[in-house]
Amino acid sequence: MGTPTTFERKEVKYFLTYQQRAKLQDLMDIHMSPDSFGKSTIMNIYYDTDNKQLIRHSMEKPVYKEKLRVRSYGTATPQATVFVELKKKYKGIVYKRRVSMTQLDAKLWLEKDELPPKDTQIIREIDYFTHAHPLKPSVLLSYQREAFFGKADSEFRMTFDDMILWRDYDMCLCKGAYGEALLPKGTQLLEVKAAFGMPLWLTKFFSENNIFKMSYSKYGNAYIAMTQKNNDRRNKYSA
Repeated sequence: MGTPTTFERKEVKYFLTYQQRAKLQDLMDIHMSPDSFGKSTIMNIYYDTDNKQLIRHSMEKPVYKEKLRVRSYGTATPQATVFVELKKKYKGIVYKRRVSMTQLDAKLWLEKDELPPKDTQIIREIDYFTHAHPLKPSVLLSYQREAFFGKADSEFRMTFDDMILWRDYDMCLCKGAYGEALLPKGTQLLEVKAAFGMPLWLTKFFSENNIFKMSYSKYGNAYIAMTQKNNDRRNKYSA
């Protein structure tokens, strides 16, 4: 499969135990195929303002919200390909603009305001966003992901994220995946991504196993954990 630069779809999230995941996999073997990335380590640096304006606004559940991140598949060298992504959500629909470049070019662009060598509409759109918000690295999130796409509809996707870790230090994609855990042990995060409706076999599985959709943001929960950690640190030194 190719690497699209724009997306428009709904994304629905669920928590699954390992036992539920194994049961679901039997159905997926019939209806889904593994993505070309297969099992991979995904690393993201989320950019935000000093006072975390973007994530605080997002957690207020507005009609419209935006996030900016840089993603790599595995630990990235300076010349490795990464993806700069502007993710927007409006009335439950996710719109994503993505452009690829080297990690070095992405870092120079977002942290030193040096435009990347190529000039595209998506780069101009992201550059406008970065100038409207004074951004800097806010948190690094990493996780193990398995991705699948539908055999009948290749635009229908399911991803399973495990070992979701966050850190607010060493924020370089070159330094590997480590940090503090967000998910309880034995739990995976399933994201169902569809431009249209969800297939009947999947809705039936959720119903029969009492699995319900939920609102969950990795960055949002990392922000909550980060805030709690900072509060605990302040309380410790003020006691």
